[in-house]
Amino acid sequence: MRAAQVTRLDGPDAVEVGDVPNPEPAAGEVLIDVAAAGVTFPDVLISRGEYQIKPPLPFVPGSEVAGVVQSAPAGSGLEAGDRVAAFPFLGGFAEQVVCDPSLVFPLPDSVSFEQGAALPMNYLTCHFALRVRGRLAEGEKVLVHGAAGGIGTAAIQLAKAWGATVYAVVSDSAKADVARSAGADDVVLADGFREAVADLTSGRGVDIVVDPVGGDRFTDSLRSLAALGRLLVIGFTAGAIPEVKVNRLLLNNIDVVGVGWGAFWTGGGADPSFVRRQWDELVPLLEAGKLDPVIGSVRSLDEMSVALRDIDERRATGKILLTP
Repeated sequence: MRAAQVTRLDGPDAVEVGDVPNPEPAAGEVLIDVAAAGVTFPDVLISRGEYQIKPPLPFVPGSEVAGVVQSAPAGSGLEAGDRVAAFPFLGGFAEQVVCDPSLVFPLPDSVSFEQGAALPMNYLTCHFALRVRGRLAEGEKVLVHGAAGGIGTAAIQLAKAWGATVYAVVSDSAKADVARSAGADDVVLADGFREAVADLTSGRGVDIVVDPVGGDRFTDSLRSLAALGRLLVIGFTAGAIPEVKVNRLLLNNIDVVGVGWGAFWTGGGADPSFVRRQWDELVPLLEAGKLDPVIGSVRSLDEMSVALRDIDERRATGKILLTP
């Protein structure tokens, strides 16, 4: 089968596309014919050896897919021919992938394979961020950084589905259109966002900041929080990891909250069934049309390096997908 492989840790341009042996499912694994695969920021990091998990070379990256079950173990609740989304973590940028059944999810007939492949990483991360770590309540105000990207558009849609008012932060007018299409109530530019948010909230501030960007906007994000507000740290696409002067947390009784979705269900007291429960909460929102992943581009497997560079250089909007 054809697949994209990382053969040396030199970033997006070192990913090679070619023929590799078909995966052989081990006992208890599901084999999936991949129709579409999602491209994520961790895929960029893993291509450089900068991610916390470092598989031995060569390896096929690709953490999220949608497709059709080719074979499944007895008792898994899955059968050949089922439409599914899945989170294999590795191996998704290929024509076939194997996956643990607990991370394979039924895909409603109304949801396309492209939409399905856009869901696992971003929407499950944002579900965990807003519901579990952020304790989002109906009627609260949420500020989303990087609001035109995959995490950003997912956070906008989930926060809106759960009754929040959402303010989106973007770097330019083209990305503002993407954030609006995802459902943001208001969109502001990153330059001067603190003052804009103060105006929008009559000086009160927001209850939650969703931050997958980090960098030099972190302090102004803290200043944008209302009393008892929560800043959700999801990632650092800007590159720089900010530091917190903890006296700022005292001044307004605010929280800086780490969001490690994968660490939560794979770490101490690991509970992979948590991910399926998350998915089951998303399905009614999908079927009601409240979640509709924003697809930025769909590229062929041969364009793997281009897709990774788009994310690495922050040109991507919405979700980037690959088709094998």
